[in-house]
Amino acid sequence: MAVVREWLASASNPIELLDVSRAAGDRSLLWLQVTTRSPMGALAHETGGVLVDDGWVRVLGSGHERLPRAIDTWNVLDAGRAPRAPGMLLVGDDAVGGFFAVNGGAIGDQLGHVFYFAPDELAWTPVTESYSEWLCWLMSGDLERFYDGLRWPGWRDDVARLGGDRAFSVCPPLWAEGPAIGERSREPVPIDELWMLHTVEFPKQLSR
Repeated sequence: MAVVREWLASASNPIELLDVSRAAGDRSLLWLQVTTRSPMGALAHETGGVLVDDGWVRVLGSGHERLPRAIDTWNVLDAGRAPRAPGMLLVGDDAVGGFFAVNGGAIGDQLGHVFYFAPDELAWTPVTESYSEWLCWLMSGDLERFYDGLRWPGWRDDVARLGGDRAFSVCPPLWAEGPAIGERSREPVPIDELWMLHTVEFPKQLSR
């Protein structure tokens, strides 16, 4: 965690670490099967998650009242049940229902790379070569450029009122032709609903 805290100290984007309970941290670490010497293990064990850019991006830890989804439970890593996303590990998401995942083989041969599922493209695209690089990019990368076209005037105020288990459902959908996002309707919905819409339902409709 010391290395991660060094990155935090030099971050140029707003970063907030969420508190964690020891039991939740131990549980997440157990199911992830990593050690606290890794950035992922350190974050899961020592934080309830990380809010980036005033909460626009949510990095999953072991859960908190402001981010009530732990990395292990969100990915359904407990034995006896199918994982949420076989062949990848979901590590974060954002306020418009975009998802970040470490590739474990489901997204081609770039194993260990972090990919982003963009709600305006409905496709996984590479972001960084590792989880550690992804954290550094979130802390100091140009997120305004990355999210160009996906933010609207006053988005920080809207995100401040958004729960960590919810995201904005945009209508018309971002992948459909239409006005700028600021002129589309945006309603908070459970993030699980957007996971299904963006990764299952919308792609299925477009493939018909």
